[in-house]
Amino acid sequence: MERNFDEWLNKFRFSISGYDYYVDFQKVIKNVESIKLELNILNALIGSKNIDHDFECILAKYPEVLKCIPILLAVRSFEIFAQDESGSYVYNFSKMNYSVEEYKTFMQKTGLFNMMSNHLVNSLVDYVYGVETGLDSNGRKNRGGHQMENLVESYIKKAGFIRDETYFKEMYLSSIEDKWKIDLSSLSNQGKATKRFDFVLKTKNMIYAVETNFYGGSNGGSKLNETARSYKMLAQEAHQISGFKFVWITDGTAWKHARKNLQETFDMHHDIYSIDDMEHGVIREFLFRGNNE
Repeated sequence: MERNFDEWLNKFRFSISGYDYYVDFQKVIKNVESIKLELNILNALIGSKNIDHDFECILAKYPEVLKCIPILLAVRSFEIFAQDESGSYVYNFSKMNYSVEEYKTFMQKTGLFNMMSNHLVNSLVDYVYGVETGLDSNGRKNRGGHQMENLVESYIKKAGFIRDETYFKEMYLSSIEDKWKIDLSSLSNQGKATKRFDFVLKTKNMIYAVETNFYGGSNGGSKLNETARSYKMLAQEAHQISGFKFVWITDGTAWKHARKNLQETFDMHHDIYSIDDMEHGVIREFLFRGNNE
């Protein structure tokens, strides 16, 4: 059945973010728990009327509290560089490399003493939960990069494919050639280029090499156009190989700003699909077609 490009594109999603995309709370909790004791010791400085002296006493008795100071500044490293008119310093917070007086200067000039002595926070443990949550939000890019792959894999499994038996993740062309004795040199420029597919599905009579990506939001541009062009060329080469199909599963509303090149690929390549196609069982069709072609 002939598909309509505009109808197909209009079903693209703005986002595929799951509930666990925003914050990895298990990671946050683990990081805070690892320094919870030291943070509670430093809680003695909150509201202190003589914080220089109290900090010095704590450091003398519990030097291990140093290791939790960087996270109070949203820094993960145990080494922090700082400079002013008096010079430059690289403070070590796993093992003291300066005098106590210099560490007190660090606490004063970074504002940590002010935050604690003026009772701007009630608990350093609660404060660090907030810091860790904020830092973890930076991990959304990495989590987002795997969301489409994870989604596609869930449909592959639902269709009846079994990992490392009938489907494989992140497989190189050379590995496909070695495993199933098929010549894919036309896809690698006679072996000069390295190509890895997100998934490879194997049926009785067909090998499906699958690429996945998602471009959400509203920002389109040269990257999307180049992606469409390169996959169009890949599809053209793959059409000439018996027993092998290249499958592209993509989605995301950013494609609406790069629709021309996507449509060119859509018009010549029948094995380009979206999330909506997966919801309607297209991967299950691979199993049927690949066993009967």
